[in-house]
Amino acid sequence: MTTHQTPVGAAASARTTIPASGRLLAWRGVDLLTAAMLAVAFGVVFWGFDTVVYPLISTATAGFPPAGELSLGVWLVPAVVGGLIVRRPGAALFTELVAANVELFLGNKWGVAVLLSGLLQGLGVELVLAAVRWRRFGPIVAALGGALAAVLEIVGYEWWSYVPDYSPAWKVLYLLFGVVSGALVAGLGGWALVRALARSGALNAFPPGQEVREHHLS
Repeated sequence: MTTHQTPVGAAASARTTIPASGRLLAWRGVDLLTAAMLAVAFGVVFWGFDTVVYPLISTATAGFPPAGELSLGVWLVPAVVGGLIVRRPGAALFTELVAANVELFLGNKWGVAVLLSGLLQGLGVELVLAAVRWRRFGPIVAALGGALAAVLEIVGYEWWSYVPDYSPAWKVLYLLFGVVSGALVAGLGGWALVRALARSGALNAFPPGQEVREHHLS
């Protein structure tokens, strides 16, 4: 006679992702602190990207400017990463807005307008996470979040402020390049970054770290 036991990790591994523990709207101190630290780090990265890399991209795509929007995903990464780590309403928006504030403080070519961009970008990821009720955080959800963040940023702001003189065809291409970058660079790239951080043990206090531990137990 044998008994059947289900390992703790096996039950958990049946789920694709683990939602935040406790009340969904109740942020822990570690949630706030970690999201803020990530945002500051990304804000510094933004400043470096604005200063060194973006001018090179602008030069390289001078012959076909819409292609420059393939770099958009870089600015969307904080929202995806914050949302995937903290897994509570407002995490994506908070991380993106704090990163935008740091970028503004350090100096950039767009000035205070980066705060509007941060709002739109964070909101895009929040809407996707809300659609799955903060219960799914896999690569598909991350890619959709990055893509929608790009759509809101471009349609809600960049079309009218950065490229108002583009032809309709160029505006469509500009949008497509941005969506591809949002899905791949911010979405899948952000998801991969979170997984790497979880495997390193840096996210042991968060659901991604718990997923890694339970996977090893299964």
